[in-house]
This record gives sequence, structure tokens and C-alpha cells, in this order.
Amino acid sequence: MNGVDRRAMLHMAAGVTGAGALLAGCGSDSGTESETTASTTTGATATTTATASAAATASAAAGSDSEVITAAADVPVKGGVITTDYVVTQPEAGTYKAFSNICTHQGCVVSSVADNTITCKCHNSTFSSSTGEPTGGPATKALAEISVEESGGNIVKA
Repeated sequence: MNGVDRRAMLHMAAGVTGAGALLAGCGSDSGTESETTASTTTGATATTTATASAAATASAAAGSDSEVITAAADVPVKGGVITTDYVVTQPEAGTYKAFSNICTHQGCVVSSVADNTITCKCHNSTFSSSTGEPTGGPATKALAEISVEESGGNIVKA
């Protein structure tokens, strides 16, 4: 085959295919990098989508350099909002808590918040919306808490 044997051709083809797969893993299939998806959950499930530009607008409106996580009005009492990085809850009126949205069992993103319970649908772990402590399922460690406060109608990192 013109100086290149069959085995060498197979190795070259595998290298090209492997490089393509490796590069494909670096891309994003979720649209633009500035998009952030948030879920709001109460007794029934509802989904709200926000963009990073909306968060930047809210931050500017709040007049602070604090990172805006979500609007306080979007966090229902006894429910919560799941953003790209956090789960923000309101266990009782006027009390806001935030935790990592990554389940401590096997790293899935938590899926819902209802009746003061954060749930991960991967293996049915549940967590307290007040403390992040596990209340059921295979998870044995609490969700990492993030210090937040309400400021100008937004929930911001404290």
C-alpha cells in the first residue's frame, strides 16, 4: 500500500478518531457559556430559566459587588431554587439558606426542593432544606453550606 502497511493505517485512523472524541469532550452542547438554568420547585414542579446577563442586571440593580444567586421572590417558602452551582431554600418565611447543589452520595446534581426537603433523584437521597444534613437515602454527609443573605430583593453570597 504505497509504503504504509495496513497496521499503520489502522493506528493512524484510531489516533484521528481518538483526537476528535477528545476535542469533542471539551465543547459545550448547552448553548452559550453564559446560560444558567435554574429550577424552582414547590409542591408541584415548575422550571424557570435565567441567564447570566439577567443575574448581572439584578446585581447592578442591587447596587453591590456581591454575587447574585437568584431573586428572593423566586424562592418559595418551604421550597427552593436549583441553579447551576447552588440550591437556595427558604425553610421559613424570610430565612434563606444555600448549599452546593451536588449530592454528597455520588455527585449528581440535586433535582428538587419541596416540603423543606432537597431531593437527589439519582439514588433518592434527601437533605434538610434548613441544614443540608441528610435525612434519607444513601447520602451520609451534608451538602456544603454557602453563606447567603437577602439584599435588594436578591439572594447574594455573603
